[in-house]
Amino acid sequence: MFLLSGSRGENDVYDIGIGIADITGPAADINMMGYAKISQVTRGIHTRQYSRAFVISDNSSRVAVVSIDSGMVSHIVKMEVVKALKEKFGELYTEENVMITATHTHATPGGHLQYLLYLIPSQGFIRQTFYSLVKGIVKSVERAHDNMQPGHIYWNTGEVYNASINRSPTAYENNPEEEKDRYETNVDRTMFLLKFTDIHDKPLGMINWFAVHPTSMNSSNHLISSDNKGAASLMFEQLMNGDEALPGKGPFVAAFAQSNAGDVSPNILGARCPSDPSETCDIETSTCKGGKERCIAVGPGQDMFESTWIIGRRQYKTAKELFRTADQRVSANCTERRTTCKPAMGFSFAAGTIDCPGEFDFLQGTTKGSTLWNIVVDFIRRPSKELKACQAPKPILLATGEMSLPYKWQPDVVPTQILYIGNVAILGVPAEITTMAGRRLRESVHKVLEESSSKNNFQVVISSLSNAYSSYVTTFEEYQVQRYEGASTMYGPHTLEAYIRQFEMLADHVLLREDVDPGLEPDNLLGQQLSFKLNVMFDGSRRGRSFGDVIEDAHRRYKTGSTVKVSFVSGHPRNDMMLERSFLQVERWNNDTETWDVIATDGNWETKYYWQRTNTLIGESKSTVVWDIPATAKLGRYRIRHFGNSKNILQILKPYVGTSREFEVVQ
Repeated sequence: MFLLSGSRGENDVYDIGIGIADITGPAADINMMGYAKISQVTRGIHTRQYSRAFVISDNSSRVAVVSIDSGMVSHIVKMEVVKALKEKFGELYTEENVMITATHTHATPGGHLQYLLYLIPSQGFIRQTFYSLVKGIVKSVERAHDNMQPGHIYWNTGEVYNASINRSPTAYENNPEEEKDRYETNVDRTMFLLKFTDIHDKPLGMINWFAVHPTSMNSSNHLISSDNKGAASLMFEQLMNGDEALPGKGPFVAAFAQSNAGDVSPNILGARCPSDPSETCDIETSTCKGGKERCIAVGPGQDMFESTWIIGRRQYKTAKELFRTADQRVSANCTERRTTCKPAMGFSFAAGTIDCPGEFDFLQGTTKGSTLWNIVVDFIRRPSKELKACQAPKPILLATGEMSLPYKWQPDVVPTQILYIGNVAILGVPAEITTMAGRRLRESVHKVLEESSSKNNFQVVISSLSNAYSSYVTTFEEYQVQRYEGASTMYGPHTLEAYIRQFEMLADHVLLREDVDPGLEPDNLLGQQLSFKLNVMFDGSRRGRSFGDVIEDAHRRYKTGSTVKVSFVSGHPRNDMMLERSFLQVERWNNDTETWDVIATDGNWETKYYWQRTNTLIGESKSTVVWDIPATAKLGRYRIRHFGNSKNILQILKPYVGTSREFEVVQ
């Protein structure tokens, strides 16, 4: 917990620093974290991953809020980040005042969490993913620290329409009628936004929280993508930094953070039967054809890229308006058992969701085990009677809380955190929390804060997937239905009540300015991690070809709105993460300076970088650059370049560059 009082003066002036850095993980052969599909491995980049840091300080204390384009936050990532920051800044940044929160995109490399259950799809721990995150997060905080200046913070709220649906409505409907009657919809449409300016109200940055899963990119995707929230960030940053600014390079930083989206999907056309979209899906099991097919939710676009853009744009448009009209300054504060279970995952956990059904014959809503799978469960680890009773009505598929070989499968200690920036309380929840569970938590903390103060209009924000990952949190009533979210609420039916008590206690202590007993420390299993993913052995090319040679060249002329495609002989992308750089550049000739200007990289929305292994025996690869020429592109002479590193049999890396022929872009 940490509190900023805005005590520099009557004008609520804070010292504010904003920073951004690249955290993109390995762009080839690494499983993507989110859908848990073994076959979904990275094969290129659509948009890069970024860490966006906001450091706020008053006379006596400071906080750092960091939003990252990643599936989840691992607590060992946070520990390594804080360790690195302490080495440079001493005790200025600590576990208590740094919050790292993930957007929850399902299209970025995995292998960075420390518990075994989350490492199975990635074949163990992936150090390249882990250290790309750590180094980039640290760099973003360092940049924010170095850019600090006096300024103001404003807040605003508004509604985002047509960007989300509830993917488990039967579970939501199990909540009390009088509670549901208080809300218009079964999703939380409210966006909460913080606007940062300098002392003269010149914009510096923005962060908002809105509840929707970044699962517009589906499980057939193999390109690293920050999904709809990342797309919204790119739109906002381009608006503020100018059309010529490259992603991750401008001074203005816009973060679209995650909130209570546990049961919220961006695929707003709803669940469809794959073989017959006209057939109705069973609402309880999300199946069709008499249970033979699993239904899949569909987004508003013609394909997943367009759906990502549409949902991102709807968030962007609301944020743009809230940013423009934000006029309420963050003000200074004036402050005058049930138990959880050991972790366990239910049968419906394996069923997946309507965003991505699971691999086996499990169905959502399962509250009883099957004979076959009970045998399998007993073979892996038979759950104890106590665990079965505590987790009921969940039929236990994986008794993760009682499994410790080769090390823990899921956490039994997780961090909780409240950061106060004036009258704004940000709750760092280390899990995915559903719509109604989030409403209850927010309301409970707000009640504590209002009772403790007679002068402040407190704003309470849920920042989910913060500092660690412990699957889901549902209400007690939703848990009984055992949809995917309930089956994945690993601490049992009373998980939410435990979180509410914990955050109420933190709120009380902060307002009274009392220290909190830190309690048990979360695990640090970094030294125990195992990986079964082989490193890149070597790169090769067939006779007569060199790395960087063009295989398929550009045409000589293109119209605006058309697509350029160029392929190169390449090395493996895992040879170099190219952090703060790019595997590609689109360049335009500048007649005035007689130089080539970079107008797009692999971080731009309009580019795609594909990697393909063409010959395993000799280690041959092909990289393809695709550029969708914007309708607004300047006319003139262009070229495309590809950058990479090749590795020889002696493990020596050698950089190379490939360049396409020059081509004209015409009207």
